[in-house]
Amino acid sequence: MPTAPAWDPVVRLTHWGIALAVVLNGFVVEDESLIHIWVGYAAISFLVLRLIWGLIGTEDARFTSFPPSLAAAKAHLSDLLAGRHRTYRSHNPLGALMVYALWGTLIVVVATGVVMASDPFPSSYGMSGDSFTALFREYEGHRGGSELIEDIHELAANTLLFLAVVHVGGVLLESRLSGVNLIRAMVKGGKDRQAGE
Repeated sequence: MPTAPAWDPVVRLTHWGIALAVVLNGFVVEDESLIHIWVGYAAISFLVLRLIWGLIGTEDARFTSFPPSLAAAKAHLSDLLAGRHRTYRSHNPLGALMVYALWGTLIVVVATGVVMASDPFPSSYGMSGDSFTALFREYEGHRGGSELIEDIHELAANTLLFLAVVHVGGVLLESRLSGVNLIRAMVKGGKDRQAGE
């Protein structure tokens, strides 16, 4: 089956780099270890590269080629379930929503991880009148700001893992319904063309 160009090398590198980082920190590396922190830095480095590439990269890598749209995602799902298939050069509308959800959640995970690693809330708060510190000290009966950040980090990390599982399931379902092997496309960079395309 002939193939159409899809994702360029930068898109594929950042996709697999982020995926590896999520798997390592989610299932392999011990929390709060130095390796966990460095894997987090690697993940955000890949994400920053991808976001820059979304502004200046190839046409199919730019954000303008896969804008988030609930209406388009609903229409795409209806088409798939009805047996109407279309090959998108970039992300399909459902995939676009997932991409933005994954990126946004990853930003929260990494931002809270950086805050935790830099320990901005030591036990001696120093400036007792600081309203920012006071806000965190009031969290759940004076638990401390670091625990709030840790709770947000854990919730976001679990959400990221959940979204990743849904993403993989969606890719497998889309591949089956459309006849386009999306995993192979993300590895090799080309998507199978449908008849007549």
